[in-house]
Amino acid sequence: MEYLSAKSILYKTKDTSWFGAEYNMNIYRGCNHGCIYCDSRSECYRLPEFETVKAKADSARIIRDNLRSKSKRGVVSTGSMSDPYNSFEEELGLTRQALSLLHAYEFGVDIATKGTLVTRDIDILKDIQKAAPVLVKITITCAEDALSQIIEPGAPPSSKRFEAIHALSEAGIFCGVLLMPVLPFINDTEDNIRGIVQKAAQNGARFVYPAMGMTLRTGNREYFYKELDRHFPGVKERYQKTFGDKYQCLSPKVSELWSVFKAECDKTGLLYKMKDIVSASRLGTTDRQMSLFD
Repeated sequence: MEYLSAKSILYKTKDTSWFGAEYNMNIYRGCNHGCIYCDSRSECYRLPEFETVKAKADSARIIRDNLRSKSKRGVVSTGSMSDPYNSFEEELGLTRQALSLLHAYEFGVDIATKGTLVTRDIDILKDIQKAAPVLVKITITCAEDALSQIIEPGAPPSSKRFEAIHALSEAGIFCGVLLMPVLPFINDTEDNIRGIVQKAAQNGARFVYPAMGMTLRTGNREYFYKELDRHFPGVKERYQKTFGDKYQCLSPKVSELWSVFKAECDKTGLLYKMKDIVSASRLGTTDRQMSLFD
């Protein structure tokens, strides 16, 4: 593990519309899940060795000092750029240390991950949830393992991620699925969308939040196209013809997929609107405690 120096790790977010988090925290840089579509490979992020995971040195002390300096408590998001439960976390425990500090200073947490190791920290998440909001989002893009292991080769298969949702739900942790990205011509099928929603509901998820498309820009586009040629011959040409150099690449079947998605969520009782998800995630705390996060 290579360690990077950092003056600060906890930052105030510019926009709280993304799951209502007031702060953002990334302890690691880079990710070894190897997802073929990852936007974090884009040149604008200046991470040329993106698949080499690096950690920020002395992260616990820095986070502690950051938390002490905040005049207002809030929800801290982690996982926006690098998965907090990469393959090194089991040994290093840096994310677990950070969660312990959030609990000690009565901050909430919003976790985004493809890693099933999040279940290791159920004990701390339950402690945090006694005084502050907890929201766990597990990204699942494929209902079946075979496809997930092609487009997300270093991440746990979808079935294991559904099992993690089940464990979190059984423990009373507010959790759900990020159904994104939906890759045009690859996983943008009605069967896939329907299957993810149904399995999410069966495993106790409270919500599924979708994006019926993907983003492509310099750095990410070149890598993605190389992987398309490797695994899905002929699909690259369909992207080039359909999207050209567009940043946002919505599935041509977005209307049909959204109809199927909404119908399944309504049938299973899963939330899918951001405001509803955020509101529901904050209902587990008392009125006094909630006032700290208004």
